[in-house]
Amino acid sequence: MSAPGPASAPPQGVGRPSVPEASPARHPATEPSRPDDRAAASEANPSAPDAPAPALPGRPPPSGPTAAPAYGDWTPAAPSDGEPADASPASRLGPLPPPLPSRVHVGTRPPTYDAEPTALPAADPDDLDALVPDTVLDGARYGACTLRAVSVRGDSARYRGEPRRDALLTARFGSGERALVLVALATGTRTAPGAHLAAAEVCRWIAAAVGRSHERLAADIRAARRTDLKAGLHRLTDRGLGKLRAAATEQGLDPDDYAASMRCLLLSGDPECRTRVFFGVGPGGLFRLREREWQDIEPEVAEVKGEPVLGFGSAPHETPDGDRLTMDLGIPTPPSPYEPAPGPPREPFRFRTSVARPGDVLLMCGTGFAEPLRGEPGLRAHLADRWSGPEPPGLTAYLADTQVRVKGYADDRTAVAVWEA
Repeated sequence: MSAPGPASAPPQGVGRPSVPEASPARHPATEPSRPDDRAAASEANPSAPDAPAPALPGRPPPSGPTAAPAYGDWTPAAPSDGEPADASPASRLGPLPPPLPSRVHVGTRPPTYDAEPTALPAADPDDLDALVPDTVLDGARYGACTLRAVSVRGDSARYRGEPRRDALLTARFGSGERALVLVALATGTRTAPGAHLAAAEVCRWIAAAVGRSHERLAADIRAARRTDLKAGLHRLTDRGLGKLRAAATEQGLDPDDYAASMRCLLLSGDPECRTRVFFGVGPGGLFRLREREWQDIEPEVAEVKGEPVLGFGSAPHETPDGDRLTMDLGIPTPPSPYEPAPGPPREPFRFRTSVARPGDVLLMCGTGFAEPLRGEPGLRAHLADRWSGPEPPGLTAYLADTQVRVKGYADDRTAVAVWEA
């Protein structure tokens, strides 16, 4: 069996290109929600006002407020004689039926690679710490949210015997209502031999920095201090990436090869706090499933604002009034022996805070899962069916959901989902 060529590039962005709509065969016919209902469903975050998140295409309209609750093919039965009219379906019928079964793949054709791991990465007997498992699965429940996190080696890497380039780290700092949960994921540079090591290192450095400042961060999240959070996490992220470049230099490696994109999620252990904080650098995905409809809430690069941060960007050449800070005579200036040479341009910092609502599902993922989710309506429809039930999936069910395969997408898949009680 010969290895296929590289996967085709997925479409860029969500909600912009036209994609075929997913078949609503499993959804009962419902009336689209009214415009005022949609406006109410996209209230701005008081601590971080954001534009209404665009809904992903290819999804059937969510049920209206008066529509019968649909869960698979189940609908509530009429109350029997002598039974109170306001009795809940659960009290009359017992537990709700399980969610729709997961699927092996979506789309018109199955993927080329095998569904299960084929070859193990080569091992060095003198460097066994560099080995990474094929799959990492974790979960927890704190405050008002239930966490599920998974990182799975991609089909291509499984076939070729290459290590998983994605790294995943979950950590809790503090206890009780002052606890702070961090989930960090990173992706190493494609084709770089030490990509998985760089991704793991940057996750550990970010976690260590967050852990040392977790009391202040937890207090800022509970108080919705968005400006303080953004400035502090920007500096923390930049220092972590700077340490990664310094480590590459010490090892005699090209800093561009020993690099990684990174994204993190901070969750408060306070049940009354519904503020969720996302930050990171590099591509990936941030989505929200609300009322069975997917929304893409990934912060765009154009939204990044703020003053330059030490080591991340440079000072402007003009004042706000347009006055030049230096006179440019067209004469090249030699580098100063007392100042370090400017570093290469870096990815912009991404930051977003959002206030969760009961029933929401917040999904943070790397490009290996974000691209098929944006490009395949069938995957979005399937996950909406699976994840809109009354209870979050268990660890094994979540693993099966995130491994639903799509032809043309064979990279590592790392996905972190948060269910709101």
